[in-house]
Amino acid sequence: MTFQDVFKSSFLEKAADFSILDVALAMLLSFAIGLFIFYVYKKTFAGVMYSASFGVSIMAMTMITTLIILAVTSNLVLSLGMVGALSIVRFRTAVKEPLDIAFLFWAISAGIVIGAGLIPLSIIGSVFIGIMLMVFVNRKSTDTPYIIVLNLENDQAENECLELIQSKTKKSLVKAKTVSKNGIELTVEVRLLDMTAKLLNELLTVDGVNNACLVSYNGEYAS
Repeated sequence: MTFQDVFKSSFLEKAADFSILDVALAMLLSFAIGLFIFYVYKKTFAGVMYSASFGVSIMAMTMITTLIILAVTSNLVLSLGMVGALSIVRFRTAVKEPLDIAFLFWAISAGIVIGAGLIPLSIIGSVFIGIMLMVFVNRKSTDTPYIIVLNLENDQAENECLELIQSKTKKSLVKAKTVSKNGIELTVEVRLLDMTAKLLNELLTVDGVNNACLVSYNGEYAS
């Protein structure tokens, strides 16, 4: 063994196998795709509280996944070790919005495809997914469910209100009824004939109605 053999580095030999230009192009493309995913996320967000850090993490996840796939595809032994190392990683952050899961998988999938060198697939697929989300998520529904909460004095007021609601809505369903010594609290889910709140004003004209509240409802939160 010579003096040069002692200081010979296999790490430098492996580094020479990588093309700096290919790595730079892959990382730039993954950044562009991640930025596009972040843009679609901002345009389609319909939750309660917008998280800018989640959008940035989508971009970072696309680039990190690309980096991992570039390393895995270069060496079979390294790929087996990488699978074992990543299998011990656990994430405890709860995903609040169901649609956020789609964006996470989109970012990971885009990173995998770019790292594998399938650039046309990553671009075309991301464009189609972005267009689909922009069209369907931002689509305004004309059949928005609403919740009407009424505070009533007696049963007669309840019957009159239910008859008025049935005649002025597409569909109505009693969700809850609370009876106390102070009166009756009635909760009704309705589909309005139009997007106005005139029904609420008509309900207040009924004798025995103390107050009425109209709340939009999408099954997850009220607004």
